[in-house]
Formats: sequence, C-alpha cells, structure tokens
Amino acid sequence: METHAEEDYLKAIYSISENGPAAVSTKEVAEYINSKPSSVTDMIQRLSAKKLVDYKKYKGFTLTKKGKEKALLIIRKHRLWELFLVEHLNFSWSEVHEVAEQLEHVSSPLLVNRLDAFLNYPVRDPHGDIIPDINGNLRDDDTIVLTEVPNKKTCFVTWIKDSSSEFLTYLDQVNIGLDTEIKILESYPYDRSIKVKIPRKSAITLSEKVCKNLYVRLNEN
Repeated sequence: METHAEEDYLKAIYSISENGPAAVSTKEVAEYINSKPSSVTDMIQRLSAKKLVDYKKYKGFTLTKKGKEKALLIIRKHRLWELFLVEHLNFSWSEVHEVAEQLEHVSSPLLVNRLDAFLNYPVRDPHGDIIPDINGNLRDDDTIVLTEVPNKKTCFVTWIKDSSSEFLTYLDQVNIGLDTEIKILESYPYDRSIKVKIPRKSAITLSEKVCKNLYVRLNEN
C-alpha cells in the first residue's frame, strides 16, 4: 500500500501529464507540489522501485499502467468526496478541495463504491472535472475552451480548469458556474479578452486568462 505522500505524487504526475507532454520532469513536479527537486528525485526513485513510475535519467518519467490506475483511483475518490461535500454538507465549491485532499486517502474500496452509488454514479465533480468510473475509465468529453467559441454563439459551462478558491470566488462574483449559459458578444484580438452575456445579467468582459480556464459545450439549438 502506498503512503499518502506517494499517492500525492502519483496524482501530481498524472495531472501534469494529462495537460502536457507524456514525460514529466523533476522540475515540473517540484513546482506543482511546492517541493524541493531533491525530494522529488528521492520519491521518484521510490515509486520506480514499486513499478509505479518508469524513470529514465535526463528524459523524465511517466506513470506505468499500474501507476496510472492508482492515480485515477485517487482522483476518483477526491472528486466523489468534493461532490458529496457540496451536495450534502453545504460546502461551497471553493471550500472543498483541501478537505477532499484529506478524504481521498481513505483506502476502503467498499466505502468509495457505496459513495459513488449514493451520489447516483455522477459523471462530474462540482468543478466539472470528469469522475473516473469504478474501472478507472474517463467518459468521452466534447467540451471546448471558451476562447474557441465563435462570436454570437451560445454555450454552457461544463468544466472549470482552475479550481483554486481564488478563481472560484471570482466566478461567483461574476455569476458564472457549472451549466451557466454564456453568449459570446465580441472578441478583442488586442488582448484576447471576450465580451459575454449571461441571461438576466449585464454584459461583462472576461480576460484571456479567465476564458482559458472555462470549458464549455456549444448550444446546438
């Protein structure tokens, strides 16, 4: 069985490689988890000895099949707990991450699977992240980043890439959440900001940074 620290590293490696190159560097992991490169190197050697990471000197490292399966299980638990906290314990979506970081290390498969059933086998967590199923599979997704939506088109928010409490608090302030309907009014090439309209709200302009953290599904109607 892996330690909590080892599980944190597996999840970090998966998260980095999911949105970038398959091979992950020591520097990337150190920055991601706010640790020293020397500590990362020691941990990677431990994970490699357990055949959870395939490490090649100077070329970075990747998760093995076994390592990826364990990482997805940790992510599954984390996202299920986040949803439970929001739906049944009245946590806001900006409060749940740190608590779920602790709960994700509960090792009982029976508890996790019953939690999944209790929540009616959800597909997404409170931030729109896809929840791996019992076999570690991720459902197919047809979302696109907000910056790719053409002018005058309408879309619905399906995933918040940045789940930091600061960003989620900002979204609350501008009335954007999961399933929020957004109409693109105008795009500004100079700074790549976008003017949008939310039903029953005044038009607002979102920065490029904000837009790149919002993933949406086009309204085909």
